[in-house]
Amino acid sequence: MNAPLLVTKRMVEHPTDSHTLERYKATGGYAAAKRAVSMTRDELVEAVKSSGLLGRGGAAFSAGLKWSFLAPARPAYLVVNGDESEPGTFKDRQLLERDPHQLIEGVIITAIANEVHHAFIYIRGEYPKPARRVQQAVEEAYRQGYLGQGIFNTDFDLEVIVHLGAGAYICGEETALINSLEGLRGEPRLKPPYFPAAVGLYNKPTIVNNVETLSNLPHILNDGVDAFKALGHEADTGTFLFSVSGHVEKPGNYELPHGLTWRELIFDVAGGIPNGRKLKTWIPGGASAPWFVPPDHLDLPITKDDTAKAGSMLGSGAVVVMNDSTCVVRAAERVVRFFAHESCGQCTPCREGTSWLELILRRIESGQGREVDPDLLLDVSDNISVGLAWPPKMTTICPLGPSAVSPIISIIKYFKDEVMAHIHDGRCPLIA
Repeated sequence: MNAPLLVTKRMVEHPTDSHTLERYKATGGYAAAKRAVSMTRDELVEAVKSSGLLGRGGAAFSAGLKWSFLAPARPAYLVVNGDESEPGTFKDRQLLERDPHQLIEGVIITAIANEVHHAFIYIRGEYPKPARRVQQAVEEAYRQGYLGQGIFNTDFDLEVIVHLGAGAYICGEETALINSLEGLRGEPRLKPPYFPAAVGLYNKPTIVNNVETLSNLPHILNDGVDAFKALGHEADTGTFLFSVSGHVEKPGNYELPHGLTWRELIFDVAGGIPNGRKLKTWIPGGASAPWFVPPDHLDLPITKDDTAKAGSMLGSGAVVVMNDSTCVVRAAERVVRFFAHESCGQCTPCREGTSWLELILRRIESGQGREVDPDLLLDVSDNISVGLAWPPKMTTICPLGPSAVSPIISIIKYFKDEVMAHIHDGRCPLIA
């Protein structure tokens, strides 16, 4: 497979000025938004439903179906989730930084489809350059009359505010993000009974969509539903962005259809494992996802359903590849440490359990592990995610706690001998 490294056509053709309004308009920008203002809500929602567009933020829920759930009460709000904080994920950063007008056009289409007149673009606080680019693009759109009062010389008003987070991973969860926007602690809300589509920002109906999700909308309206569906797999339509990192020759963002295999992605697209090393394991969908190993999963098709049946998820599209020099105990400890640090502390199993898992893994890694530690890891994990199944049965309000369990289950399932060698030898067996 000869797959290009790209995010959009505009970025490939004009990588230095793709963020400008002039370049975006020169490549057909805002034509879809102008078309959208003459369409009805039902027409727009049905078009997105028919396209099969799945949310690109991790949950992979139908975007059009999500829109259809929006309660009729008004005012309603649109929140764009640009709080990309999942380890190994960097696709939205490139979209925000290099093609912000594509996102803004997606915001306009979504706002029209949902009869929303106030939208918020929430960007991760550690993304200063992407945030500046988006703010500049918003200002350009205001000056052109694409945002503000009477957009495109119609009676539709749309105000857009760019908001930076303060560096909390938990704010990638939609209700925690809403709390943050309201000036509250970034803590997830209980759902049910209330979902954002019914009771969201300022207790009003709210649509929350990911950056990549909205960036697909101009192409669906410009090229048509059938053309969008033809790009991808029959079950997962359109193209998807894969953030491939770790031990590969060519790390980067790749725009590809679902349906190729992991072997094709890792070896053909990303160039394989450098320096003559062998593939040991990989995380298929961001740090939250259970790990895959060769040869069991190498020829598995990359689709939402096939990945789920194999016990993992595609999540945020982050693929972290590890070669045979990787210490799995150390790798798992780094992932668990991240989740322990980012826990908001609202739920006891997550607050206490993730820190406990981190301490046990650190003990094993430092050569102080005990014979009972693997069973203790699983026992603590079972108290965070009952039954250790996938998808997890949660004891917490959001999936952060159960996400910390994924690397634990993975190393015990596939690399228990290596874990026990750490305990018996007091050091990593990979150290000569």
